Amino acid sequence: MSERYEELSNEKISVLLRRYSIPSIVSMVVVALYNIVDRIYIGQGVGTMAISGLTLTFPISAIVSAIGTLVGVGAGTRISIVLGMKDMNWAKNILGHVPILTLIMSTIFIIPTYIFLEPILMLFGASEATLPYAVEYLNIIIPASVFTNICFSLSSVMRGGGFPEKSMITILIGVIINIILDPIFIFGFDMGIKGAGLATAISMFIGAVFAIVHFTNKKNDLSFCKGCFKMKWNIVKHIFSIGFSPFIMNFISCGIVIIINIQILKYGGDIAIGAFGIINSYQMLMSFIIVGLCQGMQPIIGYNYGANNLNRVKETFFLTSKIATIIFTIGFLFVEIFPEYATRLFTTDAKLIAFSIDGLRITSCVWFTIGIQIVIANYFLAINKVVISIILTTARQLIYLIPTLIFLPTILGLNGVWWAIPISDFLAFSTAIFFLLKEKNLRTKK
Repeated sequence: MSERYEELSNEKISVLLRRYSIPSIVSMVVVALYNIVDRIYIGQGVGTMAISGLTLTFPISAIVSAIGTLVGVGAGTRISIVLGMKDMNWAKNILGHVPILTLIMSTIFIIPTYIFLEPILMLFGASEATLPYAVEYLNIIIPASVFTNICFSLSSVMRGGGFPEKSMITILIGVIINIILDPIFIFGFDMGIKGAGLATAISMFIGAVFAIVHFTNKKNDLSFCKGCFKMKWNIVKHIFSIGFSPFIMNFISCGIVIIINIQILKYGGDIAIGAFGIINSYQMLMSFIIVGLCQGMQPIIGYNYGANNLNRVKETFFLTSKIATIIFTIGFLFVEIFPEYATRLFTTDAKLIAFSIDGLRITSCVWFTIGIQIVIANYFLAINKVVISIILTTARQLIYLIPTLIFLPTILGLNGVWWAIPISDFLAFSTAIFFLLKEKNLRTKK
């Protein structure tokens, strides 16, 4: 077995977490920037309604992300565990399923979504003013989602297979190209929101090609091999069982955003939807940083759990939790102290800025609890306790957020939509702590 994998059982945890997490965090921040950069350029170059239209596309983007997560996280986590058991051949067989499953799942998504795009967007809360912008953007993004899914799923496998730096580079290449092409297409070619979609599609195609080239290189311990593309039901089952929790989290996020958009349109109008797009950009950025941290944590915990090194599992979990809490607390202080600066990055419209500041201050008030929630859910996923992970990732959305989103706006109007978010976050935090206190693996003594 390569030294790359042996270090997971011997190297200092803080060193490993830094090595695996920094590339993962950069990758996730870059993923967030795909959406944020588009919103900044569109807000400054196209207008307020264009931001609102782009916000309405988020549920579909969440579904695309869910597909890449289902296959990528499922395969990457399983590969980490299998490598801990010293079985490289089995790891290669798992790898071979990734591009095939990604293509199948992407096709299932693309065809009906493209055919029924306008009715879907109207269901998501689009109005006559915002629908044209959303359609124009998604007409490019939806067909290109196959490249997005291949790029994200294979980059997740790189990380789980011991190549966190390559995983980071795969995503980073795409975002750099996107940042370069966005202003060229939006302003230089005067393509508006369509230019943003085209820039994203091209950048994802290049990222996907880079990832495929990596796994065709036979010099890598983990690479495509003859016979590894033959589908085996037991491998598919393992991939989907592990990837199902983050998949459900993304899919439910899609449904929640739809409900939020509908409630915001009802109580605040099209401009308020644009404000949610700005607010969601910051919450997404903070959450993605912690998800990146957890993606760095997962191969360390998965490998050591598979090797029965429970003290290292415990140390990794608590160090990750501490870092996650600090990061979200810093984010909370920034948006509370400098909310106007945070919103002016996206727009100069005074009304949109006012809506955004009010919502940002309310929704961020319990951010310090969110980091530990994400870490706990990913910990249970890394040790293959999938049911608990699913409970934790769905409790906030289904049990807590939906009822508060429906009830509070009837009393508080638009502020009720904003307050539903932190209330649900705090309740979900309490649920995560309950399961954490019952976890025996974290009580192991040194």
